[in-house]
Amino acid sequence: MSPTSLAGYPGTSSSQIKGSVSSIQLGRNLNKSIGSKQAGFTLIELMIVVAIIGILAAIAVPQYSDYVTRSRRTDGQSTLLQMAQQLERCYTQFSAYNNTSCAVVGAGGVSKTSPEGYYVIAAAGGALAASAFTLTATPQGAQASNDSDCTTLTLTHLGVQGATGADTDSCW
Repeated sequence: MSPTSLAGYPGTSSSQIKGSVSSIQLGRNLNKSIGSKQAGFTLIELMIVVAIIGILAAIAVPQYSDYVTRSRRTDGQSTLLQMAQQLERCYTQFSAYNNTSCAVVGAGGVSKTSPEGYYVIAAAGGALAASAFTLTATPQGAQASNDSDCTTLTLTHLGVQGATGADTDSCW
């Protein structure tokens, strides 16, 4: 619309119309100048952030999975100690670790799954005698595939703790 076509409207003067038109044009010029500036992040900046996140993830994920494996190992350790304590009670009551009247001793020996289910505790045959026992905790499921440092944990009637695997010093 041109300023002259609006001049016929009541209550408008040509100076008001010219001022309105010039302010509209000024607003358009401001929008053009603002639009020409960069807004947001460049591709290089985004790639740097992605690289930093990747490096942090490469460090954090293995550390976390190692922590989970070690914390699951305590499930087997605590169950071994509980079973040994129950067998000591059996020895006190019945003067034998392998007495079938004992609550933890079954017909085939001792077999129990740990509370979290990551280990099976067993003692059978020569590992469970009247005057001695050796309990063995074997990892199950995900723990068996993730824990190559401690493939089995053992505990004897003398309290001797043992293990098999790649790094047996860190098992107990």
